[in-house]
Amino acid sequence: QVQLAESGGGLVQSGGSLRLSCVASGTIFRIVAMGWYRQAPGKQRELVASINAGGGINYADSVKGRFTISRDNAKNTAYLQMNSLKPEDTAVYLCSSRLYSGYKSWSDYWGQGTQVTVSS
Repeated sequence: QVQLAESGGGLVQSGGSLRLSCVASGTIFRIVAMGWYRQAPGKQRELVASINAGGGINYADSVKGRFTISRDNAKNTAYLQMNSLKPEDTAVYLCSSRLYSGYKSWSDYWGQGTQVTVSS
């Protein structure tokens, strides 16, 4: 069984910073990609940032230049460094991972989310 656990959310003032962590645990043979999504009340879930096995990175336009995604393969951990936070960044941030738990096929897994609230 594979589980993802997010941490690092909280309340921060506009312009402040937070660092989110996502640890994947369980039976993991290979991680294909990890990513961060966010969902605010009344809004669609959106991809914030992703990083694949080759190191390729994608960011949402709204966070480019402010957020940085990174990955520690040895620890099966992804990070999201969030700087210059804005009130519109307020959302539940969810970690997702595409990985091989067995040798046959990959599956997507999701964490339960961590709340990020940015005050003005």
